[in-house]
Amino acid sequence: MAQWMLADRGYDADWFRGALEEKGIRPYIPGRRSRGKPVKYDKRKYKRRNRIEIMFGRIKDWRRVATCYDRYPTVIFWLCVLILGRT
Repeated sequence: MAQWMLADRGYDADWFRGALEEKGIRPYIPGRRSRGKPVKYDKRKYKRRNRIEIMFGRIKDWRRVATCYDRYPTVIFWLCVLILGRT
């Protein structure tokens, strides 16, 4: 089970924070600028969330490459021949 959760300011809601804390998950979500009372969070962990976003971006890029090859059956055939040695 997750011990903590990183999220953007868009997920800053008292009910959401309460639901996470009930499950034993510590939220690292900065407060919205319009929030009256500031919320404490680990700024160092929050800054590292970009690594996760970059990873998902790379997965999406590879998915685009894979779907591009799906459109061209001859390319898939030649990739199988060159890489796998199969026909």
